[in-house]
Amino acid sequence: MYFAVLAAASLPLLVASPALGAETAAAHGGGLSPLWGLPFLGVLLSIALMPLAAGRVWHHHYGKISAGWAALFLVPYALAFGPEAAWEEFAHVLVQEYLPFLALLLALYTTGGGVLLRGTLVGTPAVNTALLAAGTALASVMGTTGASMVLIRPVLRANAFRRRKTHTFVFFIFLVSNIGGSLTPLGDPPLYLGFLKGVAFFWPTTHLFDKFLFCAALLLAAHHALDRLAWARERPVPPPRSAAREALRVEGWLNVALLGAVLAVVLGMGVAPLREVSVLGQPIGLERLLGMAAFLAITLLSVRLTPARLREQNGFSWGAMAEVAKLFAAIFVTMAPVLAILRAGREGAAAGLVALTSTPEGQPIPATYFWLTGALSSFLDNAPTYLVFFNLAGGDPARLMTQGAPTLAAISCGAVFMGANSYIGNAPNFMVKAIVEEQGVRMPSFFGYCAWAAAVLIPLFVLLTLLFF
Repeated sequence: MYFAVLAAASLPLLVASPALGAETAAAHGGGLSPLWGLPFLGVLLSIALMPLAAGRVWHHHYGKISAGWAALFLVPYALAFGPEAAWEEFAHVLVQEYLPFLALLLALYTTGGGVLLRGTLVGTPAVNTALLAAGTALASVMGTTGASMVLIRPVLRANAFRRRKTHTFVFFIFLVSNIGGSLTPLGDPPLYLGFLKGVAFFWPTTHLFDKFLFCAALLLAAHHALDRLAWARERPVPPPRSAAREALRVEGWLNVALLGAVLAVVLGMGVAPLREVSVLGQPIGLERLLGMAAFLAITLLSVRLTPARLREQNGFSWGAMAEVAKLFAAIFVTMAPVLAILRAGREGAAAGLVALTSTPEGQPIPATYFWLTGALSSFLDNAPTYLVFFNLAGGDPARLMTQGAPTLAAISCGAVFMGANSYIGNAPNFMVKAIVEEQGVRMPSFFGYCAWAAAVLIPLFVLLTLLFF
């Protein structure tokens, strides 16, 4: 509720602010040194190491630590390029990236947390794999965040009696929070950006389905085998069978409708662009401002109209949302110079990487696009990373959807699939981790999760490259 009120109060202030009338200085990343990426590295290492080395300090002060890293970028930036440039960089991140991200995430988190799946669910290997398969299928319809928020709590309840269950939540992130969102622009933000750039709505459905099916089938099979092994080792005692097993049913249909409204707003922003307005000096489409206002209205409706009993039975709290909001604020700010360097292409400090994407004759190499887009999407926000390589490949949707289809498919798969390689590759990853830990289940550390990804996903992506790219 606090986030909705805060964001709602900020909208009039944003619209009323005077324009500064220039692009952000970091948008031209050709002259930026890689050293500007050190604060971003500091945020990553803090997320990875401090919960292990100083857990008490991190738990109570992670917001202040994150803000400190953001300041360690903005203050030197102001000294190097001037206070106006630093303010404009901050305004660019706030208006163009962070507030739209937060408003959408808040609406999905709130509505998803108001949908309660009741019924007798016992976390056997078959049931767990079926739940992951259902979430994977839903992710392209309601988005990876929406599907994750709706299904993570039923999976938690189904496995409450088990000790060996961490692997199920790791595979949940792999499948529901990432790979499942690869078939439509509603599924994952990178594909939505492609849709806004002119990629046809069903292009991912037709061109990524075989890659999606290959990865999803192998991961579901791997999870089922691993869960059977864990079940055999643990020999858990399931809850006693009652005389009348409760049939599966959904409560909170109002929130199902509100979740549909969120998706309709997202789609509407893409198909009905309006004139641009200036917000804190940044040009932004009026449809995006109206979309943010709609997300906040949907959030408030969900909060006001959902019975407190239903949220309580669903194990809902605002803690996970608060953690994601604070950490990703620092991530978005400190990530800006890294993305600017990438956008500079062959004129920037990442020119060596950019040169790997094409042959000496200038022909694109889909496998390289897949791995470079994916590797950077593992730690940077996968949506702007997709856009960087989309533009690097020419940026013409008509050509990329036809003769450039292998390259566009590689970029799309890299951004969506490899967002699963770390907790910060895609917003739902960290949110699922936070919700699971709120319920007292221990999740792998940052590096521990990356080790899971290296062991399971990297061999899968190597096979994907050999077969498709």
